[in-house]
Amino acid sequence: MATIEIDEDSGFCFGVVTAIKKAEEELNATGHLYCLGDIVHNSDEVERLKGKGLVTITHEELRKLHNVKVLLRAHGEPPETYKTAQQNNIEIIDATCPVVLQLQRRIHSTYTTEKEQNPQIVIYGKRGHAEVNGLVGQTNGEAIVVEDVAGLEKVDFTRDIALYSQTTKSLHGFKEMEAEIARRKGGEGFSSYDTICRQVANRIPKIREFARRHDAILFVCGNKSSNGKILYEECKAVNPDSYLISNESEIDANLLKEKSMIGICGATSTPRWLMNRVKDAVEKMLN
Repeated sequence: MATIEIDEDSGFCFGVVTAIKKAEEELNATGHLYCLGDIVHNSDEVERLKGKGLVTITHEELRKLHNVKVLLRAHGEPPETYKTAQQNNIEIIDATCPVVLQLQRRIHSTYTTEKEQNPQIVIYGKRGHAEVNGLVGQTNGEAIVVEDVAGLEKVDFTRDIALYSQTTKSLHGFKEMEAEIARRKGGEGFSSYDTICRQVANRIPKIREFARRHDAILFVCGNKSSNGKILYEECKAVNPDSYLISNESEIDANLLKEKSMIGICGATSTPRWLMNRVKDAVEKMLN
């Protein structure tokens, strides 16, 4: 009989917990709330809240709304979003993660107070990601987003450089980026700020240890989750029998039949109820 264990350190980070709590409070009170973009990068959780009355909207749809309440998710938003809300008499329920909010302020400060030095702000992150869009917005769209070292070809190395990171990127990747910029700059005119959220970074050693202890790993994660891809790769690196699934419908029982210790873990956007559902499904399949 297989032993099936859920990783106690997996699941929502505090930023996501806060956003969902604020959404549910409003939904319980009124039964209806708009959310700008998916409240979390997990389609199962989005569908659950949709059933309670949460309506996901785009920025284009936001500009057409008036006199309503709109939730801003943990990823944060650029200044233009707040201007639109003010113009359209939209009440903002702001669930921007405090870590992201602090990062936005730091980037904005660099952009506005160091104008004389004219530093080139570089953000290590995923282009088009909601958080990154909010960060670039603090610089009037002037910051350069780089996803890997190859992306540094867009950077003007004759100018001073200030490097920041999307909060959910890998610490290892950031250090590589930092070292390469320092090498090309020759040690002058370069400031680097490690702005990676430790709630994500600190999960890496824990999830690697969890993966080592099991014969197989089911990593539960939505396909839009940035940190989910990072954490899954960490599992895969120490345990080749690690499998990425969105929910219980994607479980391949044939991969688990000969396994005696099965671990279930997930991203900071993976709800605990979904990991529990995966566990129940595995137990029914194998036992």
